[in-house]
Amino acid sequence: MGKEKVVVLEDRVPKLKQQRKQKVNRRLIYYILFFFLMIITIVYFQSPLSKVSSISVSGNHHVSTEEIIDLSGISTKNSFWSVNENSITQSISAHEEIADVSVQKQFPNKVLILVTETKRIGYMLNESRFYPILENGKSLTDEKQSVSSPDAPVFVNWSNSDDVDKMIEELVQLSDEVSNSISEIHHTPTPSDPLHITLYMNDGFEVSGTITNFSRKMAFYPSIVNHLDPSVKGIIDIEVGSFFSPYNQPEEE
Repeated sequence: MGKEKVVVLEDRVPKLKQQRKQKVNRRLIYYILFFFLMIITIVYFQSPLSKVSSISVSGNHHVSTEEIIDLSGISTKNSFWSVNENSITQSISAHEEIADVSVQKQFPNKVLILVTETKRIGYMLNESRFYPILENGKSLTDEKQSVSSPDAPVFVNWSNSDDVDKMIEELVQLSDEVSNSISEIHHTPTPSDPLHITLYMNDGFEVSGTITNFSRKMAFYPSIVNHLDPSVKGIIDIEVGSFFSPYNQPEEE
């Protein structure tokens, strides 16, 4: 048998003491760090830094920023950590003109609200006031919602809500280029066509058509106008095919 190595106890004692001392030191550092972390946390929650410093709203055009913030229910008096994104989203989404909402909390204390509004497809004329018609078919009849300068086609002489719904279904299928070129849409029923409409365009032309398949026929409007003399205004008939009749027909000798 070979000789076994004998470790003298006195040789191990200093090492054990050193290891124990290092362990105590590490534990002490942890306690100190935890203590300072608690102090910093308490100071933070007692300071203005823990309050909401700013609330930003983007994506809104017709609904005011003040109204959206009011609907959110938060202010600069609220704790940043108490802001509930889901609750805010539900509150703002209840607005009839808001289609989508997202809320972002930006550290250390900012709140960003992103909204998507339901598109205004037109305006209903009533006693010289214009009331918004949304793409979902809802009409905003509240006096507060009326405007004096519409930014979408104006509906004139529309008394049947079903006809309005049909017209909206067609309008939402138009490109922005064509939709933005329409100034007024008059309901002008005839004995042969109760869905007949007359459009007055921003470029000075007049369009005679019908609600049925209106979007498909109206899609060709830009190309039709490109083939006309812009100085000669008249009526573009798109009911059956398409043809143009100038307002001032040349006199025959």
